[in-house]
Amino acid sequence: SRSQLKTLESDLKDVKDINKNDLEKYAKALDNAIMKYHTLKMEEVNDTMKHLWNKTYQGTDIDGIKIRSDVEGGASKRSYNYRVVMTKDQVEMDMRGRCSAGQKMLASIIIRLALSDSFGQNCGILALDEPTNALDTENIDALAESLVDIIKERKNHSNFQLIIITHDETFLRKLGQSDVMEYYWRVSRDSRQKSVIERQRFR
Repeated sequence: SRSQLKTLESDLKDVKDINKNDLEKYAKALDNAIMKYHTLKMEEVNDTMKHLWNKTYQGTDIDGIKIRSDVEGGASKRSYNYRVVMTKDQVEMDMRGRCSAGQKMLASIIIRLALSDSFGQNCGILALDEPTNALDTENIDALAESLVDIIKERKNHSNFQLIIITHDETFLRKLGQSDVMEYYWRVSRDSRQKSVIERQRFR
């Protein structure tokens, strides 16, 4: 009958309204959970960065570095802008344009290590390709010392591997003077232009 049809239509509308409300609640709960997870992970990354910076940085002009995330837009179109800041005497400044090439390289390594710790715990491989490019002698020495400190800090992590690709013999010798490396792999070409890989000891 017509009255039954109206009742069914009313019930269907009620069900749709309930489903819509439930979906809105679920979406809001998911959004809140993602925001909370993001906040926790950023705190974790920044804690690791602070620890590594304090353990490895040779200078006294920067107390620590961290990643700041600025939120733009609302819940439906939220986006994050990330920037690296440095602190000195509890004052924060953007690192871009205010740091040396050596500081920038060390910060880059530390950021990647921290991100690897938080998001890739089962794959702690870090590769540095020609890390001394554009660095002066003082910064090359400081980078070598910092890398040695990082290796010592991470040597008990079973999944940590640091691969350094370099043509810089001075940098290589500086690394070899530490007690963290016994040998390295030299890649060269033979008379037939074939690649040859040889294991060589530092001493």
